[in-house]
Amino acid sequence: MSLRTPLKRARGLGSAREGVHHWMIQRLTAVALIPLTIWFIVSLVSLAGADYHTVQQWMSMPLVTVLLVLFVAVLFYHSELGVQVVIEDYVSSKGSRLAALTLSRFAHFFLAAAGIIAVLRVAFGA
Repeated sequence: MSLRTPLKRARGLGSAREGVHHWMIQRLTAVALIPLTIWFIVSLVSLAGADYHTVQQWMSMPLVTVLLVLFVAVLFYHSELGVQVVIEDYVSSKGSRLAALTLSRFAHFFLAAAGIIAVLRVAFGA
């Protein structure tokens, strides 16, 4: 039994002691995705109708490769953070929640890795 009031116990970062950090990272990734998404859409529109060789040459430019890898990594990280919040809020069983969080994290990591590898393979002509 604690002598601390419920308000005193609730102050700070929440029950998990990391709520503000999670919220802040999700907002930062959202802000980072704004210019990356605009750049990506403009690039896709400018490449409309291009053949594979033209796209491969474009992707092989160092800045484009870095921006594409950043776009994929930030996109999947932002998605994983959002799905994590939904699972934590709506899955009530602890076992099911842990399984869903684990599956989500592995799926996001696998898809991000596959996307990054695909970008690098096309960019380096492998």
